Amino acid sequence: MERVYITKGEKVYYNEVECIITKIVDINTVSIEEVYSNIPHTVSVHELQAKTSIKTDLLEILTDAEWEKAKKRYEIIVPILSNRGNLDVINVVATNNKISIPTIYRWLKLFDESGLVSSLAGKKKTGGAGKSRLTNAQEEIINNKINSVYLNQSRKSVTKLIREIQLECSKLGIICPHPNTIRSRVKSISEEEKLRKRLGVKEARYKFEPLKGHYNGATHPLSVVQIDHTRVDIILVDGFDRKPYKRPWITVALDVYSRMVVGFYLSFEPPGALGTGMCIANSILPKELWLEKHGISSDWPCWGIMDTIHVDNAKEFHGNMLKKACHNYGISLQFRPVATPHWGGHIERILGTFAKEIHNLPGTTFSSEAERKQYQSEKNSSFTLDEFEKWLLIFITKIYHQRKHSSLGMSPLEKYKEGILGNNNVIGRGISPRINDYRRTKLDFMPFFERSVQEYGIVIDHIYYYDDVLRQYIHTANNNESKKYIFKRDPRDISVVYFLDPKTNTYFDIPYRNSSYPPMSIWEYRDIIKKIKDANVYVSEEKIFEAYRELNYLEQKNVKQTAIKRRNIKKDKSLLSGSFSEIPDMVIDSQSGNDEIILPFEDLDDETFNR
Repeated sequence: MERVYITKGEKVYYNEVECIITKIVDINTVSIEEVYSNIPHTVSVHELQAKTSIKTDLLEILTDAEWEKAKKRYEIIVPILSNRGNLDVINVVATNNKISIPTIYRWLKLFDESGLVSSLAGKKKTGGAGKSRLTNAQEEIINNKINSVYLNQSRKSVTKLIREIQLECSKLGIICPHPNTIRSRVKSISEEEKLRKRLGVKEARYKFEPLKGHYNGATHPLSVVQIDHTRVDIILVDGFDRKPYKRPWITVALDVYSRMVVGFYLSFEPPGALGTGMCIANSILPKELWLEKHGISSDWPCWGIMDTIHVDNAKEFHGNMLKKACHNYGISLQFRPVATPHWGGHIERILGTFAKEIHNLPGTTFSSEAERKQYQSEKNSSFTLDEFEKWLLIFITKIYHQRKHSSLGMSPLEKYKEGILGNNNVIGRGISPRINDYRRTKLDFMPFFERSVQEYGIVIDHIYYYDDVLRQYIHTANNNESKKYIFKRDPRDISVVYFLDPKTNTYFDIPYRNSSYPPMSIWEYRDIIKKIKDANVYVSEEKIFEAYRELNYLEQKNVKQTAIKRRNIKKDKSLLSGSFSEIPDMVIDSQSGNDEIILPFEDLDDETFNR
């Protein structure tokens, strides 16, 4: 899991060159300096890469015992995470739990590297792992040089530290430890100690002493995020012949401190645990690719892991996978107590704000029966799902975030930046680490389902999938029963499923077994299944794609006939007016079928995964 920490003194890569962040210019911009050449740059934060890519155990492959062990260790270090500089707290935690202080620092290091609770499950040691083979003289030289060269505000690099140790060993006639041994020793130092000694107590406090808030005390950005969903009062059209289709659902995540929308998720399916998870994933991830995909130039500097999420008690928020994923990312998932409507007041108001604006769009269904009777929603519908998503992005980033909020006395964007960077009256939280692994983050918040691998591959919802990566797992057994493996699926494109290879802990794409079949979304699949069942025909893979081709043919035929008819109307009008040039060309718009990785995954209920 790659995390880019945006903190003064943090090591990052820019254009594959190792650099150090020297100044936070604003929430989107930093000054950096190349480690070896001292060349300075001022760059956007999205151009930075993490100094290392930490490989952690995927949550799904941990046994229940390993997951419980990881959670127990996390619960032990939780009091320390917000009190890194307080040695008394560390000593109390160590004493109460009968654990050595070095062990606690080792757990803190594991958690800091990935930010995931699952990283605390531990690894099996082999050989002499964890045992020092250095002499006392070598140990003394390393410890002295780390403190005199590395752990001070001169901020010398590890390369400089290695050279100093090599010179000292050479001077005393001692065999110098391998550079990797020295690097490992530096890595074992807690991040809090590094920051405190190299950059000062203030920087360490920014990173390691976050103010933990709750609803009535959301004292900084991402301390509390509220999530809710609603059926949108607008009928959208399909992407082929632009005929009226149905009303979408939207799930929105709102930062309580600043009222910034930190993410949303749009789909044609009713809300479910997966839709909520994808809204959370979209909220955590940076937004540049999402905006770029829609051709929008705007500022949306919301990314990072929130401390707490408030949701209501609807069943879609109670899924075990959603709870487990939030826990793994260190997010507290809190449910609204009964008879406390004020808990969800902020998110309900923003949904109301959206509804008022949407009522001005063509195809709106309005919210009252009287208004609906006076307006033909289906006749006036014109937005596809993709186009409506773009409209929402523009409204959120260029209007709602920018205009003054009555409760804040400033715009949500100004309030958010104030809470991040601080000013004379406010201590800033600091810029949250950026997670750039879009695919992994989205997969982390998706429910998984299990299938055994047969000679034909696997079958899900009557559709067959296969790839050679599955070959070694065909007909494998566990205690005389077929062994099952973990798969996940993107509901916007079910032409591929994601297989978790247990040997490499990596997800592989598994396509349709029949590569001639076209991609389709889960809601297209469900519409086709309904048509087949209504016709009392046996459901099979062949029938599914036969019906899909028939629908595509009709849609393309309608589009072609509509285009011809419109050209004829244009020609007739031009002849009557005596001029062709006065009438603009008619353009038949259609929705692109190219899904980028930042698109949120469509919602699936538990029943779908268990078919």
